[in-house]
Amino acid sequence: MNDKLTVALVQQACGASREENLAESIAAVREAKAQGADLVLLPELHLGPYFCQIESTDFFDLAEPIPGPACETLGGLAKELKLVIVGSLFEKRAPGLYHNTAVVFDRDGGLAGKYRKMHIPDDPGFYEKFYFTPGDLGFSPIQTSLGKLGILVCWDQWYPEAARLMTLAGAELLLYPTAIGWNPDDDAAEQQRQLDAWITIQRAHAVANGLPVLSCNRIGHEPDPSGHSNGIRFWGNSFVAGPQGELLCSAGAEERKLLLVEIDRARTESVRRIWPYLRDRRIDAYEGLVKRYLD
Repeated sequence: MNDKLTVALVQQACGASREENLAESIAAVREAKAQGADLVLLPELHLGPYFCQIESTDFFDLAEPIPGPACETLGGLAKELKLVIVGSLFEKRAPGLYHNTAVVFDRDGGLAGKYRKMHIPDDPGFYEKFYFTPGDLGFSPIQTSLGKLGILVCWDQWYPEAARLMTLAGAELLLYPTAIGWNPDDDAAEQQRQLDAWITIQRAHAVANGLPVLSCNRIGHEPDPSGHSNGIRFWGNSFVAGPQGELLCSAGAEERKLLLVEIDRARTESVRRIWPYLRDRRIDAYEGLVKRYLD
């Protein structure tokens, strides 16, 4: 397997039209292939607006089965272009049972696997527990022709346990499709602190586990459908970090951007030789981690 891998992240806005959102994603994937990409990562729930700002049963109509129409389109594109595509869908598993699910299509167009978001937030403007059942597939990397991909989704990115378990299961990259943004009412200093924390925690996952991290966010202001708040301004800033947390590429807060960068996967081995965190873990002393709190 070639150690050099060109990855692409599609930072895009997600409007009201599913067809337009999907067309923009497809156009970006085609451009990524033209520029030599082997793998393309799309943002969280990229087929539509972030509907979880409010609780409404009407939005369950947006969900679709896996496999389903979006899978057919993305799988066909992966086969046509002979690259790996990581998408993000609102999955209808059964009547009344829904997940926030990432899907991975291999270069032959087949569904290599899926990951159901494990950590589900329930905060003002992010009422995901109303819509999504927590994932039941665990932290298992997805095997592709390009290697093992550790897929995690948005709120998962704040949890070092998730990144570690994916790493211990053999993930070669960590990928985070994301939809995160600011409350427009927060002042500039608070917004900067939140953004810095988001970047820092994910770069720390790269450092602590000695492997590359890909984080792909959406952009743009999306109004609150209820009109009770000023909505969310998604902060973009998609990036790729190397195994020492170094930024390999990044985007700004407002720009539609296709990020491409070449990753040298051999660096994971060389970095882990000088920073052998996995060797020195005290697995005999971590039993407290499976408790909610140590009273």
